[in-house]
Amino acid sequence: MGSNSGGGGGGPNPAQESVVISKGANETFSVAMSTSFQPAEWDDQFFTLNPTAPIALGTLAPHHIRIQGVSQAVPQTTASTWDFNMLDAITQPVLNVADHSPEFQIAVAPTFMYDSNHNFLDPAYQQFAAYTQDLVKYYNVAGGFSAADGQHASPSGTPITWWGIYNEPNFNNLDSTQYTQLYNVVVPAMQAVDPSLKYAAVELGDYAELANQFLPAFVSGVTAHVDVLATHFYSTCNQKDSDATLFATVPGFANEVGDIYAQLNTNPALRTVPVWVTENNVNADYDKGGGISACNNTTFVTDERGSSPFFAAWRPFVFSQLGKAGVQALYHWDYGADQQYGEADYNTGTPQLSYWVDYWLGQIFPPAAGAQLLRYQSTDDRELETLAVINGDRSVVIMVANHAVNASGDNNGPGVRRTVQVDVSALGTFSSGSLLLIDKNTSASAGPIEGSITPAAKVTITLDGYAVAFLTLKP
Repeated sequence: MGSNSGGGGGGPNPAQESVVISKGANETFSVAMSTSFQPAEWDDQFFTLNPTAPIALGTLAPHHIRIQGVSQAVPQTTASTWDFNMLDAITQPVLNVADHSPEFQIAVAPTFMYDSNHNFLDPAYQQFAAYTQDLVKYYNVAGGFSAADGQHASPSGTPITWWGIYNEPNFNNLDSTQYTQLYNVVVPAMQAVDPSLKYAAVELGDYAELANQFLPAFVSGVTAHVDVLATHFYSTCNQKDSDATLFATVPGFANEVGDIYAQLNTNPALRTVPVWVTENNVNADYDKGGGISACNNTTFVTDERGSSPFFAAWRPFVFSQLGKAGVQALYHWDYGADQQYGEADYNTGTPQLSYWVDYWLGQIFPPAAGAQLLRYQSTDDRELETLAVINGDRSVVIMVANHAVNASGDNNGPGVRRTVQVDVSALGTFSSGSLLLIDKNTSASAGPIEGSITPAAKVTITLDGYAVAFLTLKP
């Protein structure tokens, strides 16, 4: 949508930039913001520790919160026994907030269904399909299901409509042909229990060119119903990577989404299937035990860029690029965690800066607003990300994210101060306006304050290092 007419801040003063907005391109922009939970023995106490957490979670207003039970939260413990306590410590509170419609991602099978190398003992996947049927019965069928150890039924009675079928099969011992076979067995089995269900397919652990490697066999071989094609994007798995390296990955996310849609278009039954990004964060690494990095086998170091001012530039950059590429949902990984991952602190429930970035993206660009992209000309499209839309009520929203790096080796650096003049003269006059900034000066606990401005043909915005600005103009 933008055009780079000056390069990386060209002109005599590289800190002075301009963005000129013009009439629309008749392209829809609609991205639902959401978040995630991973019930497991290391995560299941979040709502117990923070009994008021559902309030902040509900205020965030995430769409179809993703629940991914793993490890000891996988409820079938043996072929004849079940225990939903750990899973439901997260699932039941989530069922009672926001849209009351989470996506239950069936990440893995119970451990007894695998061999020692994590391969399915039943390659026809019938045993796994029966497990998924019981999950649906537990949450969606009155009275639940009967097993050898008794009757099991969800205490809330709130049904779950959205289901994700397996997690990152490309990283979890399933090639594309095997995953397609699994999907074609599992989805009809679940539909036999509840025909109203909706399904997110694939949920890839993504990286460059993966769409062209993994998806062809699925797209050509899937016979079961698909509502969403989902994938995951992280900028790094190495906390030593520089800020510049991480920002440089973002356009690649959008390119990969284009490849996914190109693959979907080869099957007429999948041409209208949207893409969701059901996991997204700065760094995918974690402590695998003993303080060792799971990605690098070196000493693990928390990457605080997941909640620092860096995030205030990075996530809006991702949101804009993915939305322009046609992504319809973007999920934070994950909600209650540490400074690398969390929108809220796991132990206290206190919001982190990432919470406010995601909150305002969802508030400023609600998917039901009927937004259409506006065209723009920018003097710097390399270090400033511009997103401009006009909503169904004729209000205009212009987002400018500053991801200009101060020094090439910066890691969680300060960014570079920029002043941007936004020219909206081509859009006519407005009766009111507001401006909201998220940067290093924003209170992580209280969030930013949206201030009123007097509408004008040209509005000047100062971005103090890594930051995002939201300019809203109303007719």
